[in-house]
Amino acid sequence: MLVYNIIQVILLSLLGLATLYIFIFSIAGLFYKEKAFVKADQYRKIAVLIPGYKEDEVIVEVAKSALQQKYPMGHFDVVVIADSFQADTLAELRKLPVRLIEVSFDKSTKSKALHKGMAALTSSYDIAVILDADNIMAADFLMKINAAFSAGAFAVQGHRTAKNQNTSWAVLDAASEEINNHIFRKGHRVLGLSSAIIGSGMAFQYDFFKTMIADVKAVGGFDKEIELKMLKEKYRISYQDDAMIYDEKVQKAEVFSNQRRRWLSAQLHYFRKDIIPALGHLVTKGNLDYFDKAIQFIQPPRVLLIGALLLLSTIFISGNYFLNNGLNYSTAWLIITMVCILAILLSVPRSFYTKKTGLALISLPRGMLAMLKSLLKIKGANKTFIHTKHTSVPDRATLEKSLR
Repeated sequence: MLVYNIIQVILLSLLGLATLYIFIFSIAGLFYKEKAFVKADQYRKIAVLIPGYKEDEVIVEVAKSALQQKYPMGHFDVVVIADSFQADTLAELRKLPVRLIEVSFDKSTKSKALHKGMAALTSSYDIAVILDADNIMAADFLMKINAAFSAGAFAVQGHRTAKNQNTSWAVLDAASEEINNHIFRKGHRVLGLSSAIIGSGMAFQYDFFKTMIADVKAVGGFDKEIELKMLKEKYRISYQDDAMIYDEKVQKAEVFSNQRRRWLSAQLHYFRKDIIPALGHLVTKGNLDYFDKAIQFIQPPRVLLIGALLLLSTIFISGNYFLNNGLNYSTAWLIITMVCILAILLSVPRSFYTKKTGLALISLPRGMLAMLKSLLKIKGANKTFIHTKHTSVPDRATLEKSLR
């Protein structure tokens, strides 16, 4: 009985702390208020950087869409950094008023492409906006980003949201994105911490980013390395909830699993690398932002957290009943499980409370299993470039109409 209770207490403590973390920020996210849009003091020169690896199916339409901004044409350039594109695709891109930079590497990474692409640019810019090769900016995206910099921002994460919900996996991925927006962006900003960045739909002071990206060596999780470097030096990352960027969500179980495997591997790598330095910075410099980011990397994915709580609470509550082990432990399991579910429900936008989402939840157990399999295969995943192929480029008007 003693060993049984020791194991139970350890699991309750670990899962309880993880639940408490997301619950605090899910509550805080409810109090997020977007700053009123103020006309910018100037139109800054913006480089919209779109690195892509073998994205022939989507890149031309994405480049065309990126040119259609409610921002003065002379004040922004669309820069396509093309890695291993087909000749026909390159020919189509050359017909557009974009800056095309061809790159090639023995081992391709997004950070390498950005570094080489920016090194090839000779024009002077104020802001670097980073997109994925499937991203569609809302028509006023650059205007909103420019306004944020006028208000004093140094780095800004835009509101990345789904541009497709055509499969159950895409719906679950879209909901996960919005939960993360609520907890790791809105909730963090309310409590005075930096927003998490996502790898696309983000903007930085140009010269700073150009210098920083030259030192980023990550194969997977380059955005996490950028975050850590910035927070370590006490740079603040803002969040602009009304600056919309549309992103393709995964449509198949195998893509879902591969993507999560890459993310989990990167998170574990950076937790191991930065937790001790982050703790040191917390104690000696009061750098809570950096420490919070390191702690964030060890948080279990929400899908796995709920799955683990549902499974373990069932096992231990049943075990406590048959062993006549009292009500305290069982009550603790019930409370933690209910608090976790509440935290998730508070973080999901009302727009997801639909029949489509209800049907998608049928796939949730498979999602939990896919995440568990990803955990078992994460070793070395952050050292290997895992490409997620994109295929969906809906019309922007259709995207914006779907969110009204």
